[in-house]
Amino acid sequence: MQAQEVLRQLRIPELDDFRQYVRSLPTNALMGMGAFAAITTYWYATRPKALKPPCDLGMQSVEMPGGEYARRSVLNESDQYMTFYYNDARTMYEVFLRGLRVSNDGPCLGSRKPNKPYEWQSYREVADRAEYIGSALLHKGHSHTGDKFIGIFAQNRPEWTISELACYTYSLVAVPLYDTLGTEAIDYIIDKASISTVICDVPDKVKLILDCVAGRKHTMKMIIVMEAFESDLVTRGKECGIDILSLKEIEALGKANHHKPVPPKPEDLALICFTSGTTGNPKGVILTHGNIIANTAAFIRITEVHCMLNLHDIHMSYLPLAHMFERVVEGVILIHGARIGYFQGDIRLLMDDLKTLQPTIFPVVPRLLNRMFDKIFGQANTPLKRWLLDFASRRKEAELRSGVVRKDSMWDKLIFRKVQASLGGRVRLMITGAAPVSPTVLTFLRSALGCQFYEGYGQTECTAGCSMSMPGDWTAGHVGAPLPCNSIKLVDVAEMNYLAANGEGEVCVKGPNVCQGYLKDPERTAEAIDKDGWLHTGDIGKWLPNGTLKLIDRKKHIFKLAQGEYIAPEKIENIYIRSDPVAQIFVHGDSLQACLVGIVVPDPDFLPGWVKKRGIEGSYSELCKNMDVKNAILEDILMVGKEGGLKSFEQVRQIALHPEMFSVQNGLLTPTLKAKRTELRNHFREQIDALYAKIKM
Repeated sequence: MQAQEVLRQLRIPELDDFRQYVRSLPTNALMGMGAFAAITTYWYATRPKALKPPCDLGMQSVEMPGGEYARRSVLNESDQYMTFYYNDARTMYEVFLRGLRVSNDGPCLGSRKPNKPYEWQSYREVADRAEYIGSALLHKGHSHTGDKFIGIFAQNRPEWTISELACYTYSLVAVPLYDTLGTEAIDYIIDKASISTVICDVPDKVKLILDCVAGRKHTMKMIIVMEAFESDLVTRGKECGIDILSLKEIEALGKANHHKPVPPKPEDLALICFTSGTTGNPKGVILTHGNIIANTAAFIRITEVHCMLNLHDIHMSYLPLAHMFERVVEGVILIHGARIGYFQGDIRLLMDDLKTLQPTIFPVVPRLLNRMFDKIFGQANTPLKRWLLDFASRRKEAELRSGVVRKDSMWDKLIFRKVQASLGGRVRLMITGAAPVSPTVLTFLRSALGCQFYEGYGQTECTAGCSMSMPGDWTAGHVGAPLPCNSIKLVDVAEMNYLAANGEGEVCVKGPNVCQGYLKDPERTAEAIDKDGWLHTGDIGKWLPNGTLKLIDRKKHIFKLAQGEYIAPEKIENIYIRSDPVAQIFVHGDSLQACLVGIVVPDPDFLPGWVKKRGIEGSYSELCKNMDVKNAILEDILMVGKEGGLKSFEQVRQIALHPEMFSVQNGLLTPTLKAKRTELRNHFREQIDALYAKIKM
């Protein structure tokens, strides 16, 4: 009784009133309140959690002692550079052996025929074929102490990787060739590297080499062909003093004359990777096994906590294997016993390949990202669809800013599922490099694709990368912090008013990923790598407050106008490209002129709708000849330039419109999609002269 009295005295009248109120509610209202409570509880229990970054994102690099303003990754415990990740994988040959072991001889390389599923070769099958090819090369006179350079001239396919592995297995050196360089460059590379054997994929490439060497002194002795060829090719080869053999013949020869592997050491040469360059002959970058291993190790170190690869991962190989970006990615794949699936060789069928392969790892370049972005927004063809797309991307972007990466939100299910499905639906890691990417495009696609999406920066001379964004930092407009395998410093470029003391200057890289120089070219080696081992990239960078690097300019293509002002055209072009009707632009000027002019390729998808609002209609080619269209675009890019902070002398005075895209095929872009400025200037000489003549009138 006493206890009941105490409880009665403790009763709260307001609580009694609330209970009475709840009892008076109708059943459907009570059910609604219950459902709301259940949903709220479920949301709290399943709400997305932000990735915990591997470091303080407010300070991703630290200054090293020595007074050079050099910075290193905070992921390094000391000023020592990272040289490897796994103790049993210090060469590219050991990388494959580790993959063989951890995969338990699982599937390794896959390819497909049209409308067919992928067919896979196991790690052991790949290793055996590599030993047969390598043994045949030794039987034909190659050796790690003598004739060791082996050319590989093919599109991405399993035989490319097997041929490369054959070289690594016997301490030979692979030298990639690619036809976008043109016949003169292929001729130059064969001579420069004294190549006697080239492994080709198709007969047309064999003919290209024979055309290069016919009727002159050369080093070529043997061409190995992956696909079937006619007997007249053998006859033509003999006329040039070259044996033409099939890959099947070579494998049979190697199997009959098997040699024990001759494993390389980390300091041994692995590759001579010729860079396309924007001017002059290509340069043969000398890369050791240690260089490549250091770069792969740094990538693994950055992604190890939240996106560690494993034997269940699948990589889509379509970016050219002749470039180091793709090669480093494939090294990371193989070291973990994962799989590589190759596209069919036709970029137009890539989306079909992606849907069939369903990769988890997908490296990209800005050109592909821009196409994806344009296609997504092109399909939002009504105001409502556009509003929904914008709204959904803003909601996902808000999650990104708080560190949340996912593809199971309401917006994914309603809006972005088709986008994700177009890449196969299973992508969990993407990385972009090779060229700058628009922050708008990168941020949108990070939101839409819902996977970890990194941006890297580097060049062949530092193996592939020297900086990369950090997990959890999904901001755009920078290229991340230095990789754990290298440090970065900025060096004064006084004539452009960039000073290291102000956190600005030419980007210089030092570490075990920096190449050994250029093949048989001490002069250009000395220009690129100084006596202290710093690689000078020619790019102008700026340190941001959080220790990440932002690329702001380019040193190599600066020129003076007649009044003495320095101009960096690439900086201007990167601002003008933000103009909606502009797809591509080339800005030109020289010391005999007082102003700049430009050649603009309008966006063929955007232009018609843009000018229609101004009362102008016509076909794309007609619009490119229309003076009113030209003046409207000029007005727009000048406005964009002013908003972008360009000074008056940095703005173009006149432009001409050109209806054909600059491309690798027409010789105006390098294979990594950089502008070939000399070729562009020569190609548009007439238009440039006409523009200057018009200005003087």
